[in-house]
Amino acid sequence: MRKEVGTLSIRAVDLFCGVGGLTHGLARAGIDVVAGIDIDPACRYPYEANNEARFVEGDVNDLEASEVERLVGGADVSLIAGCAPCQPFSTYSRSGRSKRRGSDWQLVETFGRLVREVQPDLVTMENVPQLLDHPVFSRFVEDLSGYSVGWSVVQAARIGVPQTRKRLVLVASRLGDVGLPLSQEGKEARTVRQAIGGLRPIRAGESDPEDRLHVASRLSRVNLERIRHSKPGGTWRDWPEDLRAACHRKTSGATYPSVYGRMSWDEASPTITTQCFGYGNGRFGHPEQDRAISLREAAILQTFPPKYKFVRPDEPVRFNVLGRLIGNAVPVRLGEAVGQTLVAHAAQFTRPNHAVEAH
Repeated sequence: MRKEVGTLSIRAVDLFCGVGGLTHGLARAGIDVVAGIDIDPACRYPYEANNEARFVEGDVNDLEASEVERLVGGADVSLIAGCAPCQPFSTYSRSGRSKRRGSDWQLVETFGRLVREVQPDLVTMENVPQLLDHPVFSRFVEDLSGYSVGWSVVQAARIGVPQTRKRLVLVASRLGDVGLPLSQEGKEARTVRQAIGGLRPIRAGESDPEDRLHVASRLSRVNLERIRHSKPGGTWRDWPEDLRAACHRKTSGATYPSVYGRMSWDEASPTITTQCFGYGNGRFGHPEQDRAISLREAAILQTFPPKYKFVRPDEPVRFNVLGRLIGNAVPVRLGEAVGQTLVAHAAQFTRPNHAVEAH
């Protein structure tokens, strides 16, 4: 790929890249993401099939600064981007996964180490808002000594992601004052209807013959009856008494009103999680059809393009694997909004090289 004379080039590496949501968004904004790094081999095919970038399978903890420097070197502006997983902050988990183990923080600290050692021109990190309240975030900001740093909690629906998701977005720059990471004003919130209303109707357990990812999980007889009694935006309290689970009859069950719920057509969806394909795992029932949302619908609600490839043609569609990949992804539109902010910022403070680059 060749850059024209006078064109500003921003070259990036995407740490913890997953299936490429952040990479795809940054590329849409005009950033040259040369590589994504992730420990999960299942991410290789979707990452490389949809992005003009190399997938590096490996543990970011083992990544040397010299390797990152080689990847981002040679451009007008260098960028390290990523979303370091923070398992202790999973709001979905009710199990032992929520215990705070040292290794869970190590990924954020590794991100900070690489920034400190590489000293790229720009840095962006996307994460859960709860990270702000933990010392690991303060330590990460300390690693950005010499940078202008800004962060904010972004309401995804205000930048065009049809979810109620809230995410922490941090941007740091050695080029100049960054201000807030990105504007959330003047963006029309998208709805579930706008995002997935045009997809082919399917039944529970059925797939679209023209799109294997547009497939819905099966429903048991009782859950089929439950969803037939569910109202868009309602709760399990809308069901007849005999359909309610034993846990719903307990006081503790009242704290989980959104499980077994339907989405509403004309509102944003709830946050898409790794278990979004299951009707009983949250408000993941289709607004109208008697089923949970399909994997493709989940991906579109994450603002992936409708044709984004997640699985090889000769491989089976596995709900647990693909649900994990889709639910853990950075929404593409969020990545694009961050990328647009970075491009505008770099253009303000940087003069592009006058030589023609080849890379």
